[in-house]
Amino acid sequence: MTKIILSINAGSSSVKISAYAARFHESPKQLAEAEISGLTAPPAQLTYIRGDVQVKSHEELETGIADQDEAFRMLLNTLTGDPELPEISAKSDISVACHRVVHGGDYKTAKLITPDTYHHLERLTDLAPLHNANALHIIKSCMDELPSALNVAYFDSQFHATIPPHISTYPIDPEIAKNNQLRKYGFHGISYSFITRSVADYLSRDPSELSIIALHLGSGASVCAIKDGCSWDTSMGLTPLAGLPGATRSGSVDPSLVFHYASDVGKLSPSSTKELHISVAEEILNKQSGWKALTGTTNFGVIANSDDPKCKLAFDLLVDRICAFVGSYYVSLGGRVDALVFAGGIGEKSEKLRAAVVAQTECLGFRIDPKLNAAKIANVVQDVGKQYARHRTLVCRTDEQFEMARGCAENEELW
Repeated sequence: MTKIILSINAGSSSVKISAYAARFHESPKQLAEAEISGLTAPPAQLTYIRGDVQVKSHEELETGIADQDEAFRMLLNTLTGDPELPEISAKSDISVACHRVVHGGDYKTAKLITPDTYHHLERLTDLAPLHNANALHIIKSCMDELPSALNVAYFDSQFHATIPPHISTYPIDPEIAKNNQLRKYGFHGISYSFITRSVADYLSRDPSELSIIALHLGSGASVCAIKDGCSWDTSMGLTPLAGLPGATRSGSVDPSLVFHYASDVGKLSPSSTKELHISVAEEILNKQSGWKALTGTTNFGVIANSDDPKCKLAFDLLVDRICAFVGSYYVSLGGRVDALVFAGGIGEKSEKLRAAVVAQTECLGFRIDPKLNAAKIANVVQDVGKQYARHRTLVCRTDEQFEMARGCAENEELW
């Protein structure tokens, strides 16, 4: 029996959906992928791929798209309205909708969405106000638009449930921490799950025997120490703000910095709503920081290839922060590291960043091959390391939508 699975990934400025045909315990086959990007920098653009055919590429939309929910509805109509995609001629053809939800709190596995699960996720919104709310709006839309489909939530935090207490615990009052769920959760877990399986397969290794340092580098960026196939430590914490700087995020800073930055940091931000309780401090550190604050642009490709001193500072700063985590995690893993793995949009596309990070961590046994590093990244996992280096240096084209669909194909509850 074949089922159509829709994988939905709502980001802060884009919504992407992928449609798969799947059978129980078999690898899903992608039928189509559609994305609306530029939601925070209009005009929004539509990209649509059916099979191997590029139907639309960054086509500017004439009608304005107000939010992620509206973008999702348009993407759904794009799939169901395509006569060349007979597998999804009607919304009722979709059996399962799986959703990337950033914060799952204490959930350690994917969850079938019931009224109870939905309300639990609503209560977690304050832990990730800039992320969970968009996913919840789309889940609600799915329930309305696809009443016959089962909805499943996959959490970016669930992969990190294996982080040991001495790493996940903050040195604050234990009772307050427990009552308010204050600990390190970690994110980008769906990506790290895909990376772990893919790299293990590439190295002909069982995932339980694989130890790597993985870098998910995009507008949101993080590092993960993966020990014996499980998350051991990661750079993000209670929220996705901790760790590396991003396009508009500060990353880790002295906690007192924000109080010296502005006098009203504890007040609610003007962009707060009844669903989103965002403080001025969260607004500053999440949306007014990062390399956009340093350079004026969120385009890392421009930053990496510019001679502007501001861009050089932002580039060097990111390399420094990445290398600090690589060094720390190398020690934490006791030097037993099979590979340093670059992933995410920047990790895949910026050969200059890869070269700079590996050059600075060469003392640990990583070395890059300039020719391999300059080659197009066309495979799921590709080697860019120097032959005979102590450790491998790899690039992985991570695929969160596929990872969720694969999970659905393995989930007995859905079959």
